[in-house]
Amino acid sequence: MPEAILDVQDLSYSFRTYGGEVQAVRGVSFEVMPGEVVGIVGESGCGKSVTAQCALRLNPEPPGFRRGGRMLYKGEDVFAKGERELRRMRGAEIGFVFQDPMTYLNPTMRVGAQVEEVFAGRPGVSRREARSRADEMLALVGISDVARRREQYPHELSGGMKQRVMIAMALVGRPSLIIADEPTTSLDVTIEAQILELLDDLRRKLGTAIVLITHDLGVIAKMCDRVYVMYGGKVVESGGAEDIFYRTAHPYTAGLLGSVARLETDCDEELKAIEGTPPDLFSPPPGCPFAARCDYAMRVCRESPAPEYRLEGGHRVSCWLRHEYAEPVELPARCAPEAAV
Repeated sequence: MPEAILDVQDLSYSFRTYGGEVQAVRGVSFEVMPGEVVGIVGESGCGKSVTAQCALRLNPEPPGFRRGGRMLYKGEDVFAKGERELRRMRGAEIGFVFQDPMTYLNPTMRVGAQVEEVFAGRPGVSRREARSRADEMLALVGISDVARRREQYPHELSGGMKQRVMIAMALVGRPSLIIADEPTTSLDVTIEAQILELLDDLRRKLGTAIVLITHDLGVIAKMCDRVYVMYGGKVVESGGAEDIFYRTAHPYTAGLLGSVARLETDCDEELKAIEGTPPDLFSPPPGCPFAARCDYAMRVCRESPAPEYRLEGGHRVSCWLRHEYAEPVELPARCAPEAAV
């Protein structure tokens, strides 16, 4: 078995605020193997983005700080690295695609200069080579008339074009890993399909592993080899895409799938929402984070965190319903939702 590109071990990460400590990530573990696409899915505020940004130490510190655990990139702990080492990793080893390009693209710099900036301060890369590689990557991500586009400012580009520039910036250093945080959130369905196809094509051509963070289950179904479902700062279920969609084991995952419309959904059919609100991460519940919203919750669910149960293959779930003494429960069977095609 090859060594994992990214290996997260029992990671806990918090933020100190005036109201107290926000325990954003609580004991998260997962790994990313070379060349695979790993999806992290969950509703807003579940800790997806905070977990991902730990890989490059992008969370502001302070107020953020690691409470425990490790995040290993190619066997080395990211939290043990100094600022200079992190600067060399960013872009060259790990590329990051942010969800809102207008927030992260500099409005005062031309597009080409921003892509070239990835090479700033790196020995062995001349200005001419940086420009050549930037132009090559802009063309690779599907931007036509590169000579003209590279001289434009971000506000002169469409939303889809700006997102392509963000992907070019993440890829120009030929990293081993790309982390894409909601890369299609602000795009219409046609551009979304193009961006997803582009990411998949680049993975095949360059052999880059991808961590795809999203709340869109259709994107997960289309793109991912393995999936981690997060809720309340924890991973509650993980496994192959088929395990998650066709052999759902956690009530939260079943709730997510049940709230998505499909092609066969009748126009008069009411979608089932997950009642209640996410847990307060200033004071997380002692048991399962989903217990207060779960239709199947037992007393033990509210009092003690569930252990991780190993199902068939690589399928894992943290739910007391899998205990040998629990009454059997059949979760609603759902098929995978459609992705943009």
